[in-house]
Amino acid sequence: MIKVLVSSCLLGKAVRYDASDAPCDKTILLQWQNEGRLVHFCPELAVEFPIPRPPAEIIEGDGKMVLSGQAKVIGNTGTDVTKNFVEGAKKTYNFAKVMDVKLAILTDGSPSCGSTFIYDGNFTGKQILGKGVTAELLEQNGIHIFNENQIEDALIFLKSLDEFEKENTI
Repeated sequence: MIKVLVSSCLLGKAVRYDASDAPCDKTILLQWQNEGRLVHFCPELAVEFPIPRPPAEIIEGDGKMVLSGQAKVIGNTGTDVTKNFVEGAKKTYNFAKVMDVKLAILTDGSPSCGSTFIYDGNFTGKQILGKGVTAELLEQNGIHIFNENQIEDALIFLKSLDEFEKENTI
């Protein structure tokens, strides 16, 4: 059975920087949970960030640039947390690999999990196109990324994977 990785905050876990969750339509997620497909993970908790914690943003780049050493992740207090975010991404990928995850639903906007946008690094709330560190690493390793507004698209993709798997099972 194909597994789906989901950001813990999308399942109602209050693990975000401000000790909140990320509300979304959980209908499909609960269906996948009942089917035994769902696994959840938080890259920031994996590296023992506290809850709550200072917000962080990627400075002068995106997740791809952080992974290549060309950009940093900085907390709003000025603390460089780049190594933590890279380590969280690696732990998430290792978990996904062990669980044989093929797709992930991640929280958009996050410096870890953003899949279509992140914040511009000035802590003003301005969004820019780009991926977070974890989303980028997962995608680089063949895991298809969706965000909380693309769960229907993820369902369609999962059905196509299920069909392919069924057709190719000997």
